[in-house]
Amino acid sequence: MITIGHLTFRYGSRGAPVFQDFSWHVAPGEAWSIIGASGCGKTTLLTLIAGLRRATSGTIRVGETVIRRPRPETGLILQDFGLLPWATVWDNVALGLRVRRFYGPDGTHAPRGAPPPSRKEARAMVAHWLTRLNIYDQRDKFPGAISGGQRQRTAIARTLALQPDLLLMDEPFSSLDAPTREDLQNLILQLRAEMGLTSVIVTHAIEEAAILGRRILVLGQPPNTAPVIVENPGAGASGYRSTTDFLDKCTELRTLLGLAH
Repeated sequence: MITIGHLTFRYGSRGAPVFQDFSWHVAPGEAWSIIGASGCGKTTLLTLIAGLRRATSGTIRVGETVIRRPRPETGLILQDFGLLPWATVWDNVALGLRVRRFYGPDGTHAPRGAPPPSRKEARAMVAHWLTRLNIYDQRDKFPGAISGGQRQRTAIARTLALQPDLLLMDEPFSSLDAPTREDLQNLILQLRAEMGLTSVIVTHAIEEAAILGRRILVLGQPPNTAPVIVENPGAGASGYRSTTDFLDKCTELRTLLGLAH
């Protein structure tokens, strides 16, 4: 699904490289977390995969596409929700579908060759995801009138309505309280299992990385030259948070990050 080959990236022509000759592979259907200290390149790597930044050298492929710009089949969920404050919950969720209908299957705004949904089909898709994420009753409210968890559910619904095959998440729950964060983590696990999505989540929280990532990429201080990968097969299993395997995995991650005492 994602193949990164000999990636080098630096900010500016004279900046120190964040990644240097870095290669990494994500297979279809895999669930990854990316963790590391502030400034290590977590969000940078995600934005490179999303096509929001260009590599200095090397290649990034998602499926058969060499990434030089955002790919319409990739879904991106951000920390700050990215909602339009003047649009209702319904209109925020419908936004991507309206953009696709306006531009048509041009390969930029919508997958090439796939006709966008009709207005009736789009309304049904919006209603489905609002219902699935338990925010249908909030559909006529504006983002400022709903809770942070409901705003993030709105952002998730907007993304999933576009039927992505790759889901990228940049610290999507970091600003939420602990119960809401855990609730949305469980929701992502359920949706990922239902849809067979390939997913990559950037997080600064060790426990969240261990809950959501069956494979965990640990980044160090730049330049990152080779992936450090922690296998975590228990992620997503019922009750995993309460197991000794989960606690041991968190301890292993703390050790790799230099946080163990």
